[in-house]
Amino acid sequence: MTRLHIFDLDGTLLHGSSASVELAKGLGLEPEFRELDAAIASGRIDTYEFGRRAFDLWTDLTRDVLAAAFDGAPWLAGIREVFADIAARGERCAVVTLSPDFFVERLLDWGAHAVHGSRFPDVPFREPLDMSGILGPADKVRIADLLCAEYGLTRDDITAYGDSFSDADLFGVVPRSVAVNADHHVAELATHAYTGRDLREAYALAGRAL
Repeated sequence: MTRLHIFDLDGTLLHGSSASVELAKGLGLEPEFRELDAAIASGRIDTYEFGRRAFDLWTDLTRDVLAAAFDGAPWLAGIREVFADIAARGERCAVVTLSPDFFVERLLDWGAHAVHGSRFPDVPFREPLDMSGILGPADKVRIADLLCAEYGLTRDDITAYGDSFSDADLFGVVPRSVAVNADHHVAELATHAYTGRDLREAYALAGRAL
């Protein structure tokens, strides 16, 4: 049976960090973005306000800063190996995140079959932000359903991997989930829990040892 593995990005594939914080390091804006991350995690702002503020702060973002942020980010070990094993089994893997699409799309080169993130203009920004492209937690379920339709699968065929509030909706509708370095939002919803820095070990908890 074919399976679809859906991975979150921030706090899941990225250990203890987010795409926005990694981008901020190259712009000298790390305190500002850590505050934004804390604000959204606590519910003081929503993903749409986060996207608007982030866009305003990313005025000086360049392709070079983007590349350096991606390459220097604290990735879990074994991501390429897990993606390759999923493909070798004839299964599918996708990364679905609320973070910007221009960051997550680089995981296609690591073997992800599909990536989805909040839609921003191309870097460097020359166009205004279209707020309709910003994703919220419920969009993860919507995108999962679209991927299932594309691959001829159902929600019963999904294994989800995530860590926080943005994954709770998805964890609530799939039969298998792995909480990766997770907080209370998903810890009680997950069928498995992993703490560590190697995706291969979290993948094994879902019954897929390399």
